[in-house]
Amino acid sequence: MDWKNAIEQFKLFLKLEKQLSDNSIAAYINDVSKLKNFVSNYDEQITPSQVDTALIQNFIYKLSDIVSPHTQARLISGLRLFYKFLMLENMVDANPLDLIESPKLSRKLPDVLSLEEIDRIIAAIDLSKPEGERNRSIIETLYGCGLRVSELINLKLSDLFFEEGFIKVTGKGDKQRFVPVSDYTQKYINIYINHIRNHQKIHPEYSDILYLNRRGKQLSRVMIFHIIKTLTKEAGIDKNISPHSLRHSFATHLLENGADLRSIQLLLGHESITTTEIYLHLDKQKLHDTLRKFHPRANEK
Repeated sequence: MDWKNAIEQFKLFLKLEKQLSDNSIAAYINDVSKLKNFVSNYDEQITPSQVDTALIQNFIYKLSDIVSPHTQARLISGLRLFYKFLMLENMVDANPLDLIESPKLSRKLPDVLSLEEIDRIIAAIDLSKPEGERNRSIIETLYGCGLRVSELINLKLSDLFFEEGFIKVTGKGDKQRFVPVSDYTQKYINIYINHIRNHQKIHPEYSDILYLNRRGKQLSRVMIFHIIKTLTKEAGIDKNISPHSLRHSFATHLLENGADLRSIQLLLGHESITTTEIYLHLDKQKLHDTLRKFHPRANEK
């Protein structure tokens, strides 16, 4: 069994069995390809089944100087799944990652924007340009619905159910959920559709895609990052902000205003509530206030 064959079969496993998104599959394959290239530098004859724990340790050690602990942890997780798959297919007898420990990670709290900062970002948009209304609609949708950037760029006209007050979102692993959309957010989506999008020459392949570039094609993830980064800088906000920051802000503001964690989990499309629980750490004062208000001994001296 050579590397090419093993990687192709692993790719099919991720797509058909795990039902992962194209982006997730690409990340896993990239991790395995890094190991393949590393091994080939030692000996091109070494197959996946001949890779042992010592070789994996050496690979991780070499990477530790150039990648972050988070990247190392993700890569180890990806390789562990790769060899788990090879074991299921009886291509290897043991998983060389079993004795490899992932680096200890501190749980990094996401950067969050205040409502005032979000308004400043929107105010920085040049609405005299055609892309201005589109960009305002993008930001209002990211913040108003708590979408991932991949969910935003794949949003379709046929996913908009404004009469019912929902949009249909396709998340990780092609899992779909219905997310409420406020009248306020609907207003800016409709302005973009009616005044900008309807007057574009649209590539037939992207006729149902909501957000388009000037050539009438689907926007890329990189373009959304560029839009947000540029506007944040122009708004004079000194934070490390990305499109995901608007999703974090959506969840944090809901929690701060009394929403329960389970509802936030469903809105975000988190498979596990432990992923959502990170937002509990963002409002420590609220947690203290809750303790003082509801615990019978909290106010005793």
